[in-house]
Amino acid sequence: MAIPGARSLLKIGREVRRDVGVAIDRDPAARGVGGATVLALWPGVHAVLSHRVAHALHEGGVPLVPRAIAYASRLATGVEIHPAARIGEGLFIDHGMGVVIGETAEIGSGVTLYQGVTLGGTGFEAGKRHPTLGDDVTVGSGAKLLGPITVGDRAKIGANSVVIHDVPEDSTVVGNPGHPVRVDGRRPDGPDADWAHLPDPVADALASLAERIAQLEKASGAEPAEVRELRPRSGPSPAGG
Repeated sequence: MAIPGARSLLKIGREVRRDVGVAIDRDPAARGVGGATVLALWPGVHAVLSHRVAHALHEGGVPLVPRAIAYASRLATGVEIHPAARIGEGLFIDHGMGVVIGETAEIGSGVTLYQGVTLGGTGFEAGKRHPTLGDDVTVGSGAKLLGPITVGDRAKIGANSVVIHDVPEDSTVVGNPGHPVRVDGRRPDGPDADWAHLPDPVADALASLAERIAQLEKASGAEPAEVRELRPRSGPSPAGG
């Protein structure tokens, strides 16, 4: 009995060191403060470690306790993770507040979630109803991934996007509903995308359409729309005029 216990302790120690190291690697605010500070004060780390305990108990068939751990973790960190959710190695939840991970969600290795992310369901049906995220996926602040969709490896989801369809690997998704796009013709490197400068395919399409209309008006000699808007509109003469 002593040997399994020692192995379990070693495994827990490795998981703690790994999760702390992930936070230091991906959060600039964690660099230089020391692993002990991150372990004591980073809510995203607390949420992941608490889930690992709750998930192990859930898989072992322990009643009530896994849900109690998840509930306490939500109160302490603002992160709600169902004990049944499957989470791979190296998950980093930045800040954490408002993150929700549903019961049948599956998360691969090296995933980064920013605050306000939801991995949610879309109905009351049984079975698989939450997203599956591949390895090295990054999900921006406030993004909502809904339903049993699959997000491919190394994909990036822009802030506040709403994703309801599968996402190809090595792609970037923006908008509501989410549209796969490329950034400068390539996939952005690293876990942090330049969220402020991601393209908006709907706005780009409207701008292109407006430009084309202007070209057609110029070619046909028609009065530009801007000039027509400025011209006073004729109407009926006032009574008695």
